[in-house]
Amino acid sequence: MRVRRALAAAAVLPLALAAAACAPEDDSDGTTASDPAASTSESGDADACATESLPVRTAGQLTVGTDSPAYEPWFVDNDPSNGKGFESAVAYAVAEQLGFSADQVEWVKVPFNKSYAPGPKDFDFDINQISINAERAEAVDFSDGYYAASQAVIALKGTPGAEATSLDDLKGLRLGAQTGTTSLTAIREVIQPEQDPAVYEDTNVAKAALQNDQVDAILADLPTAFYISAVEIPNSTIIGQFQPDTGEQEEFGMLFEKGSALVPCVNEALAALEEDGTLDQLEQQWLSETVGVPELQ
Repeated sequence: MRVRRALAAAAVLPLALAAAACAPEDDSDGTTASDPAASTSESGDADACATESLPVRTAGQLTVGTDSPAYEPWFVDNDPSNGKGFESAVAYAVAEQLGFSADQVEWVKVPFNKSYAPGPKDFDFDINQISINAERAEAVDFSDGYYAASQAVIALKGTPGAEATSLDDLKGLRLGAQTGTTSLTAIREVIQPEQDPAVYEDTNVAKAALQNDQVDAILADLPTAFYISAVEIPNSTIIGQFQPDTGEQEEFGMLFEKGSALVPCVNEALAALEEDGTLDQLEQQWLSETVGVPELQ
């Protein structure tokens, strides 16, 4: 499956959306990279991906995990089961490819940091803007990527944060991000600010900190940043975007229990959705129209 196209330019999100989230990543020292262990091969036995043969937790049901609250634009109205929002729509499209109807999809709540912890899982796969990387792949398996992400920096207009035009300009600022996210790792490993970044339990707390002048800027994935700027904090601006310098395009993948035999079948489903244009259509519907956003160097 080819790499999903990145938003090298920014995204303008529909103003009907209602919340936002950061692109998930570890707080640890691991680097973000495509999972070398993620299966990319098709099932050796065609019957292995027949609906009745799929190794799911509950016969006749696909169990999908995500965090709560489930933020827009990835989900809508904090309800993954409504099929609205990019990741909800992708999950149902994959389910259909696997032979499950919408009413055969069961959602379970899985705290983000718990999703990639070692051990048994109570879901068939988890979808929650989870970045694929080799460190996580030691404990879990990933599908091929279904979305390519970049990091964006959000500041209030007329503040020192809004004047930054490069990554070096960010070093002297007070920066913040949600715990366990790619954004936090990007601050620590790419920007390397002079003072430790502020770490917040969720995106809502990070946004409040920005509005209360507790930080000069916060980081989020690009679609989320556009929603924050356009809808939630109208007096804010996206000063630029960048890719963490890992040599690989950062991608979100579906997460599975280590050793899951379901991975090849989900990869086949994603490949079919890529080939017929469904993933591009869902990305355009829920995430973006292309416009220019500065690249921070």
